[in-house]
This record gives sequence, C-alpha cells and structure tokens, in this order.
Amino acid sequence: MNALGMAMVERNPSDGLIIHSDRRAQYISDDYQAMLKEKGIQCSMSARGNYYDNAVVENFFGSLKR
Repeated sequence: MNALGMAMVERNPSDGLIIHSDRRAQYISDDYQAMLKEKGIQCSMSARGNYYDNAVVENFFGSLKR
C-alpha cells in the first residue's frame, strides 16, 4: 500500500488505471481493495489457480530489463 501510494504521487496517473496482480493476501485484503476503490483504480487479478496467465507479460518486461 505504501508503494502504491508513492507511485500515485510520483506518477499522477490518468483516470482509468488498471493494476494487475496475483491473488496473494496483500492484494486481496480489504484495506488494499478499499484503497484501489478510493483512488478509482480498477483491479485485475490472475485467475484462481492459474499461475501462468501473466507469464507472457512477465517475460516481455523481463526482456526489457535485460
């Protein structure tokens, strides 16, 4: 939540921001979901039990970092 708050201040994203995450406890917590709703951020999550649905994007960004 701290990192998201700092990113919002630093980047000042336009309306319609979508954040994609997995289903770890910190991302499904009531506090985190309330923060997203308060800031008008749409939440996108991996499908339950599907650990590979974000693999293509992760691979792409990994190649950019290298």
